[in-house]
Amino acid sequence: MTSRIIPVDLFDLVVFGATGDLATRKLYPALFHRDAQNQLPLESRIIGASRRAMADDEFRAFASRAITDHVPEAERPAGCLDRFLARLTYVQVDAVSEDGWPGLSALLRGAEERVRVFYLAVGPDLFGPIAQRIGAHGLVSARARVVLEKPIGRDGASAHALNEEIGKVFPEPAIFRIDHYLGKETVQNLMALRFANILFEPLWNAAHIDNVQITVAETLGVEGRAGYYDKAGALRDMVQNHLLQLLCLVAMEPPVSVEGDAVRDEKLKVLKSLKPIAADAIVRGQYRAGASAEGPVPGYLEETGLKDSTTETFLALKAEIGNWRWNGVPFYLRTGKRLPERVSEIVVEFRAIPYSGFRPSAGEIRQNQLVVRLQPDEGVKLWIMIKDPGPGGMRLQNVALDMTFAEAFRERYADAYERLLVEVLRGHQTLFMRRDEVEAAWAWIDPVLDRWASGMDPPRPYTAGTWGPAAAVALIERDGRTWHEDGEA
Repeated sequence: MTSRIIPVDLFDLVVFGATGDLATRKLYPALFHRDAQNQLPLESRIIGASRRAMADDEFRAFASRAITDHVPEAERPAGCLDRFLARLTYVQVDAVSEDGWPGLSALLRGAEERVRVFYLAVGPDLFGPIAQRIGAHGLVSARARVVLEKPIGRDGASAHALNEEIGKVFPEPAIFRIDHYLGKETVQNLMALRFANILFEPLWNAAHIDNVQITVAETLGVEGRAGYYDKAGALRDMVQNHLLQLLCLVAMEPPVSVEGDAVRDEKLKVLKSLKPIAADAIVRGQYRAGASAEGPVPGYLEETGLKDSTTETFLALKAEIGNWRWNGVPFYLRTGKRLPERVSEIVVEFRAIPYSGFRPSAGEIRQNQLVVRLQPDEGVKLWIMIKDPGPGGMRLQNVALDMTFAEAFRERYADAYERLLVEVLRGHQTLFMRRDEVEAAWAWIDPVLDRWASGMDPPRPYTAGTWGPAAAVALIERDGRTWHEDGEA
């Protein structure tokens, strides 16, 4: 199967933070891939903007290194890199002063008919100052858009203030708040599974589903993000955005269409239906020295150089949705660093059959599970019971109907940032968070943050290379359930 490549409209894309890690690892490689697929009009421009003094040729050399470092040689067709680099321009701009802004204005002048995207690949403390100067210099054209990376605030109050500040310059339909998990192929396939097939939707409710588990596990520590991470922690960094967005896609009602606000309206209803998190329904953890596949690893305090910290690097919680469809169905969320394996997945576990007519010798009848794997090895598995082939009577076996994307679709498919950048250029909002979604998510999280700020529920230690504190296992096992492990249902 070959995907159809539809070119986007002529555009100017201004990347603030042009020499930063996000631009280097994600944005330039993603844009290069789309250009190599002939999706970017030839005269479209990518304009790097940062405080660093740099000539155009230096910037092109910088971007070239980023692409050769992060794009395999087999995915760099002859001539494509030169064509991509030719569309790059650089301007030195200071986010918190007037330095460089006249130059950026001059560069964009006369191109008001193009799609104009301002990508803020910078810290959230610079979102407001940059937006203010974009507005003050008259750079918001009729087709202008702004892209914001997480985190959107540190709590509900700061998120509201930031949204107000951005909203004074850009109308809501022009604001694209990125959560890269929503750009993943498997996440979008979850919507296809639910809403393009009759098979699952009649069963997608409390009468047939026992529980849902969402896990985002990392083997790495904080790496070079210690300064940011110690102020954020797992709740702010992962749960408030990534995991809650996945929960919404699992739990939302069928939208009237899969376009922008129709989907986001349904996600908002889920967020507003979440019951408050009980104090005994959440477990915090912080890793201590242990081991990974590569060998011994330091603890969080040693890795960050901090003498003391109550920042959680692991979180497990039980969420409940108070509505007709999901009342009584627990959603178990789990995320952490320095865990045994890197995996992101959604597990929908169906209820047990009400009665078995099979003899005990047939074996245990396991509950059906739908497993949506986001990374690595993106794909979907449906675990079902079948008869073990061969003579000797009825013996039951639990097996998976497996659709692994790499096997089902032999061609390379776009990664999350490629897809999201194209959607921004097209002005499609379905895969992005709306303001009220962000603020509703914070409203659910804020009481927990307040409780922690008072010194309650300090993080429990866990050894690097394990699945977090023992209390995380107890959280789910006291309900008579267990965390899903790959290869088992």
